[in-house]
Amino acid sequence: MACVLTREQIRRVDQLAMERYGIIGLVLMENAGRNASEIIRDTYGDPGQAAIICGPGNNGGDGCVIARHLHNAEWSVRLMITGEASQMTEDTRANFGIIEAMGLELCIATDRVAQLRFVRSIREDEVVIDGLLGTGFRGDVREPTAELISVINTINKRATVALDVPSGLDCDSGRPSNATIQADLTVTFAAKKTGLVATSAAPYVGRLEVADIGTPRELIDDVACGRA
Repeated sequence: MACVLTREQIRRVDQLAMERYGIIGLVLMENAGRNASEIIRDTYGDPGQAAIICGPGNNGGDGCVIARHLHNAEWSVRLMITGEASQMTEDTRANFGIIEAMGLELCIATDRVAQLRFVRSIREDEVVIDGLLGTGFRGDVREPTAELISVINTINKRATVALDVPSGLDCDSGRPSNATIQADLTVTFAAKKTGLVATSAAPYVGRLEVADIGTPRELIDDVACGRA
């Protein structure tokens, strides 16, 4: 039976993958992004068009990895990130640097006007990939991100894909916040999260798929059962 993990349990899985098995964070992020890109390609077909919207945290780093792999699969890809390099996590900054070096279409949008300009330019044939907020989110979404999420939900686009958890959804309880992404597909990493299978989350999660990130299966089982 597939494991369903809480926020703290998935953090424990990541921590032990690095400490016990020596799997560095960049490898976990690479695996997550590569396997998520394959699910996206299988769902929407090659080639496609994607507008990837990233925050400066690790969720945004996953989005950067996905951008690279979709580009290599001959997708038309453009990416917006809502933080400067100095605000990014170390692994996200590394993958952001790869996107810059590749010369992919990239928008660094740190203010409301620039962020909304990018989102309102999304075309009806583009798949929107939500990498704004991850499993660490709880409470209310702050501005301008709340407005950004509301606009993403209302614009015409081919589909919306959420990475790990729809931005604005509590991954433990499944409660939506003041602004929550309404995804057609959610690709969550390593294991399902408790909030994603809650009845209250169904209108926001859409179809739920799990992308392997290379953490040992035994580790996930041990954490789920309280043995690690």
